[in-house]
Amino acid sequence: MSAKATPTDNAVIESFFATLKNECVNKQKFSNKKEAINIISKFIDYYNNHRIQLKTRATPREIRAAAVY
Repeated sequence: MSAKATPTDNAVIESFFATLKNECVNKQKFSNKKEAINIISKFIDYYNNHRIQLKTRATPREIRAAAVY
């Protein structure tokens, strides 16, 4: 555990939420909570499994599959 109020602790999740807001939430008008949950769930699935990462030129799913022996 690191010191209190260390900003690097939250850097990864803060980056994810910024991406979620910029690429998904701010571009949508949700008519109800169920629709919002559905669209955000689809974005999270895309983010975790299908987007191509610039550094590796592969999807997270491909990276995980290659790491399993």
